[in-house]
Amino acid sequence: MLHVLPDGTRVLIRPIVPDDGPRLATAMGRLSAESIRRRFLAAKPALSAAELRYLTEIDGFDHIALVAVLADDPERVAGVARCVRLEPGGDVAEFAIVVGDAVQRQGLGTALTRALADAACRAGIRRFAATTLADNDAVQRLLDALAPGLREQVQGGGVRELVAELPGCAGPRIAA
Repeated sequence: MLHVLPDGTRVLIRPIVPDDGPRLATAMGRLSAESIRRRFLAAKPALSAAELRYLTEIDGFDHIALVAVLADDPERVAGVARCVRLEPGGDVAEFAIVVGDAVQRQGLGTALTRALADAACRAGIRRFAATTLADNDAVQRLLDALAPGLREQVQGGGVRELVAELPGCAGPRIAA
């Protein structure tokens, strides 16, 4: 799916594939320390080979991930959104997203989240749960825009849990 950002940047949103591992590693190196902290809840200097495999070798059912690459430079990752079921075949999935600093605040996170929610619904996922830092208001706004009535539970240590009911997810689901 092609998406055009307000500044004219064109991004292609597509399912992640194993070949995206090197692109993901490079994109991680371009993230600011703050973006890394918000995504991983702590400092993280790099992704290991095992983490890259986990993040790119997905099944599209219990683990769904979409990548946004620049249309004019498809080797450059602009963002990634993913969800992983909390229980195999269950209807709740942990949600995570990261958008590159260069394209933040232009609606890419919203586009990725909506596309992921559509894919998740088709797979039978009905809710996203997100563990975030308490000061990560951006992800709260993102999920609240997707699913008004977002539930929030403050955890200890500056962390909160958000649960979003995905809109329009009452239909049949695809098989694994």
